[in-house]
Amino acid sequence: MDLRELQGQRRSRAAGKLLSYAGYIIQSGVAVVLMFILIAFSAWYTSVLRDIPSGLPIRWIMLAALLPAAVHSGFRTYLQPADAVFLLPQEHRMHEYFAPAWTRGTVWKSLRLLLALLILWPLYIRTEESPKSLLVTAALLLGVKLLSAYGCWRELKMLSPAASAGYRLLRWAVGGLIIAAWLWQPFHKGLGFSLLLAAAYLSALAVPARHTVPWERLIALEKAQSGRALMLLGWFVEVPGRQQRVYPRLWLSRWGAGLPWRRDSAYRYLLTKSFARGDILGIVLRLGLLALALEWWNRGSLVSAGIYLFFLFIIGVQLSALAKLHGESFWLTVYPLPENSRSRSTVSFVFRAHLAFAIAMWLPLAAGSGTLPRALSALAAGVVIVLILRARLGKNMRRAEGDDL
Repeated sequence: MDLRELQGQRRSRAAGKLLSYAGYIIQSGVAVVLMFILIAFSAWYTSVLRDIPSGLPIRWIMLAALLPAAVHSGFRTYLQPADAVFLLPQEHRMHEYFAPAWTRGTVWKSLRLLLALLILWPLYIRTEESPKSLLVTAALLLGVKLLSAYGCWRELKMLSPAASAGYRLLRWAVGGLIIAAWLWQPFHKGLGFSLLLAAAYLSALAVPARHTVPWERLIALEKAQSGRALMLLGWFVEVPGRQQRVYPRLWLSRWGAGLPWRRDSAYRYLLTKSFARGDILGIVLRLGLLALALEWWNRGSLVSAGIYLFFLFIIGVQLSALAKLHGESFWLTVYPLPENSRSRSTVSFVFRAHLAFAIAMWLPLAAGSGTLPRALSALAAGVVIVLILRARLGKNMRRAEGDDL
């Protein structure tokens, strides 16, 4: 059996499945939106380069932007549940199957890292008193990327889930320390510290016991990655067989417990629990935190209001994806839910969550140095966006329920 060919065939089938929806994405106008975002970002970044604020913490900005790009690693293996049985006799040769996936994932993420570095570099050399060499910095970051990719693969093979989680934190800590040492320390000290820390990290990776092939973990990871890709496509077109990943999140376990135990609130309870344990919550929280940081950085200017409205719209689009949850659930056809309960509960839940984000993300505008009328105008525009998306979601759900009849 040619394992490399098998992996290539599966990758081609998966890519073909995603490309079949490309036409729907283009028709949705996302290309125009992305072009507008690129033009707006270019204009904003050019204005920042022309008039750089005094005391700009460029090293912290570089660390915050480059650390995730350098340390985050992931691989698409395209493993299937049956592989744990039918490919088990080939376990000693599975490195032939995984090598292209590891290489491809590392190369693409390295290109993303270099792009982030090139975008930040003009701001860095205009702000830093004694900037490092671009080529040496790029080489060091690529070294961190290779180190992180290798560490991520070793983490997946560890026997103990607790050890895997601990080494994941160690990987982020090592990557952060290496990049920080390079940005804050002189050339020789930063390079020497980075090499010693990398050697110590590689030695630590050799300690935990490992599986030859972690079949169940890799299959679950592939299922989660495929689910995220289908969820992204679900923003533009109805995708059959979509599943979302479930996270424990014990700190949110009580959310929804106070809902009355009645038929008319049953779907709202289900939606609350699904949101608390699904991918969408993590996405909107990260977007909200990024918006807060950018708004605070640009407080007192009209740019902060534009950032507020843009991220509020994006978060609304993300929350609208909750309408597609449980659309094919068998139990919803069995349980006697009241008529239109699903659409009413979904629209109400999304509206409340979106409005909460609108108020929370408005706080930096209210606390900024700009005028109060400007902040109130931004809030009013944000509420209008929330209402428009609420009306659009309700219309789409009523149309979908009408088609099902």
